[in-house]
Amino acid sequence: MNDETHREASRLDELEARLAFQDDLIENLNDVVARQDRELLQLAQRVALLEERLQDLASAAGGAGEAQGHEVPPHY
Repeated sequence: MNDETHREASRLDELEARLAFQDDLIENLNDVVARQDRELLQLAQRVALLEERLQDLASAAGGAGEAQGHEVPPHY
């Protein structure tokens, strides 16, 4: 094998190794993005549920306050 052929083979080996590394990295990054997407969806659902519960509590507190007439405490 002459020197030129050896350099080309070495360069090709290096490019193949880089490609394999990049393929693995892309697959790992894709897994991370997919997991984060699932987590974001779960968090959005939890926030929506908390907002709904907060509104329920606010209306329940508002309904109790209306029944009492929103009286100002005597110390004011």
